[in-house]
Parts: sequence; C-alpha cells; structure tokens
Amino acid sequence: MLLASAARSVSTVPGLGRRSASAIATKYSKAVYGAALAKSPQTLTKVHIELANFSSVLQKDAEVAVFVNNPTLSLAERTKRLQAIFAKLETGKETYSDVTKNLLTVLSENGRLGETEGVIEGFNELVSQYKGEVTFTVTSATPLPKDTLTRLEKTLKQSQTAQAAKVLKVTNKVNPNILGGLIVDFGDKTIDLSVQSRVTKLNNALTQSI
Repeated sequence: MLLASAARSVSTVPGLGRRSASAIATKYSKAVYGAALAKSPQTLTKVHIELANFSSVLQKDAEVAVFVNNPTLSLAERTKRLQAIFAKLETGKETYSDVTKNLLTVLSENGRLGETEGVIEGFNELVSQYKGEVTFTVTSATPLPKDTLTRLEKTLKQSQTAQAAKVLKVTNKVNPNILGGLIVDFGDKTIDLSVQSRVTKLNNALTQSI
C-alpha cells in the first residue's frame, strides 16, 4: 500500500530537526494524495473534506490536540484513543474513508501523529495544484488592511505562477514574531521580506565581523 511503503522509509529516523520533520510530512502528504487519487477523484474530494474536518478538530479540541502531540503514549494507548476519535467524528451514515483512516493509523503506529498538521497542509497544497489553484499565504506581524491585500493581490496576479493558475487565492496569516514586513509563501517557495529576517542577517554579519 502507498501509505505503508512511504511510512517505512521515514518511521525510524532519529534526532530530526524542523526541516527534516517537514520532509517527513511531505512524504506522507504525497502518499495519501496518491492513494486517494488512485481510487477516484471523488475519493480525493472526500479525503480532502475529512482531513479538513480533522484539522478543525485539532484546532478546537484541546484534548485531541494534546493526544496528537503527546509522543510518550504507548502504541496500544494511541490506537485506543484514535479509534475513539473516529467514533466521535463519524456520525450517522457519515464514515471516514479507508484512505483517511489508514493515514492516521500509520502515523499513529509510527509515532508520527505530531506530523499530522504538516501532512494535512502538504496534502491541501497537492489538491490545490490538482485543481489548478495557487494559494499565496502572506504572513504579516499584524492583520493587513483590505486595501493593502487588494493591491498585493493585483501585484501577485502579474507573476508567472499566478498567470498559469486557474484560481488564485491570497490569504493573510498573522505572526507577531516577524516584527514587520512580509513573508510570502506559495507552493514550495518563500519570499522573506520580514524585519526579523533582516535582523537575523544583521546579527550574523556582526558576529562574523567580531
């Protein structure tokens, strides 16, 4: 199975940092995307909805979030709690697809539930590409005014990436840690125009000159 084969290649790598963890999430994202699309476009849509729902639960339910990000639980405990979450989310005739259940089960078995949000984010990007969508995520220290977002969207529409897309989406993400300026993410590319980036570069230059 696609998910299982992808998992085997990343399940036992110790001491990985943030960038490596992102690479792991990408492997799972590609695996679940491939598994869903191999079944049918309808399955891909269903899995997309299910993972969006699970992501929403992660954001709103503190108990689920703590469980997913707790690496100390035994496999038996993770399996038991994951089944309980499935039972809670599946209401009436609405049941989660085998692809979605298999993804979360494999993540649980390999102690990678902490990667769930990254996996879902990567999966969403692949679905957007499949639909011909391009999403520009603009990160700022404070929420951007509507007129600023409108001007920014007009500028982004002139890029080759946007012109090749069927649908262009621009979202504003707030992160006070960047201090000021902007960070623009689209696909696997990042344009860092943040004040924090400039401060870091300055600090590095000063350190090297001493």
